[in-house]
Amino acid sequence: MPDYFHPDRLQKLADLQNSGANAYPESISVFGDLPRGMSLDLLARAEEIQNTEVCVAGRVLGRRGYGKLAFIDLHDGDGAIQVVLQKDLLPAEDFALLNCLNLGDFIALRGEMRKTDKGQDSIYGSRFEILTKGLENPPDQHYGLADSELRARRRYVDLFTNQSVRENFRKRAAMIQAMREVFLNQDYLEVETPVMHPIYGGANAEPFTTVHNALDMKLYMRIAPELYLKRLVVGGIERVFEFARVFRNEGLSPRHNPEFTMLEFYQAYTDYRGMMTLTEELVLAAAAAADCGETVTFRGDDYSLSAPFARIRYADAFKEHLGFDATDRDAVTAKLLEIKHDVPEGDSYAWWKAVNDLFEEYVEQKLTGPVFVYDYPSAICPLAKPLTEDPIWAGRFEFFLGGMELANAFSELNNPQLQLQKFEEQVADADPESPNAVDYDYVRALAYGMPPAGGCGIGVDRLMMVLLGQDTIRDVLLFPQLRPEDGL
Repeated sequence: MPDYFHPDRLQKLADLQNSGANAYPESISVFGDLPRGMSLDLLARAEEIQNTEVCVAGRVLGRRGYGKLAFIDLHDGDGAIQVVLQKDLLPAEDFALLNCLNLGDFIALRGEMRKTDKGQDSIYGSRFEILTKGLENPPDQHYGLADSELRARRRYVDLFTNQSVRENFRKRAAMIQAMREVFLNQDYLEVETPVMHPIYGGANAEPFTTVHNALDMKLYMRIAPELYLKRLVVGGIERVFEFARVFRNEGLSPRHNPEFTMLEFYQAYTDYRGMMTLTEELVLAAAAAADCGETVTFRGDDYSLSAPFARIRYADAFKEHLGFDATDRDAVTAKLLEIKHDVPEGDSYAWWKAVNDLFEEYVEQKLTGPVFVYDYPSAICPLAKPLTEDPIWAGRFEFFLGGMELANAFSELNNPQLQLQKFEEQVADADPESPNAVDYDYVRALAYGMPPAGGCGIGVDRLMMVLLGQDTIRDVLLFPQLRPEDGL
């Protein structure tokens, strides 16, 4: 017998069944023809519906009084309302059900809205039934689940015991909808692209793998939807976006979950500067939907969301925080040796990847933002268009807020020959054990011609972290990835 089937509750379940009641009925009998009311709406209309018969249903999370009178705190999807179960107002068989009732059980109730002697709006029951018998004890309703890992592991409990958690996930949905409306108001098309890819690309990350049995074909769970979305731009869909579930087979951290939501969008006839403007609009729309105001508080620090957001070149931010130019090979080499980092040869992807490792280690955490860092090294941006005036740098930005990268955007590379060259250089510099390969079909798509375009990806979960003031990514995911639970 599982230890979450408690003996005292099993006994009450048996008592309930022995009385002839169904502990898990398929329908609600006490409502009759009356519709179910929601607690917050009933309380808002309490004065006008005094002595009017109403129906409610929900979970019991509080109980006071015994004998001939019981006060029940009933929680539904809206909030909570007090119901009063009084012996002389209920049929004897209904009142007897109180002996089988535990916290956490679901009940349905029919009764009149009245005020208690203390003036509290409550529903005085005339009919009452148990809808679901809980066999596990809920945590104290005033404290909920205190342990953060337990909260994530048992999110179903965290949600019904913590109103702020429910509210944050409602805000998350509202924020996503607000961003969606920004796109729809600008004639973007929302699409769904494949989750399983024959070749993975669009980001530098390790994929999850699977096998298609019928085709005897190895597939990769997508690490980014980028290359499929840009195929659509080639096909004439000039404004396109997707809220994509993305999978990266990498470590867990306060900022990383292997499955997460990426918002990616592409627009023809613009560039990365146009994407800056749109990204700023999206962030502000999400913040407004979450009622953030002009300032958000994240990990104890306040950040102003006043537009326009700051902008700084990658090279300038690098020099400001490291004290030397990113193009100063001797200084970069000395710093890499100081921290015992490999020093690649030549002017390759690997060299500039090492330069960017310094940027990520010493600069990113100081970019509290909101700030756009733009013009990244071309060598580490195989999908971005090099700047005409100085091809060592590419038309790319990353957006930072709260010391975290929240967005990444390009002036999209649309030269098929240069794209093929960059893909091949990237594969040549990759780990020999990596299954990475050139996506020749994407190059073929570019060969048909893609208009100049800007594209951007926003990490939705990280954005939610900052705007909702949550310290870890698992606090904004309903069911984050966790290690297996012992003994389950």
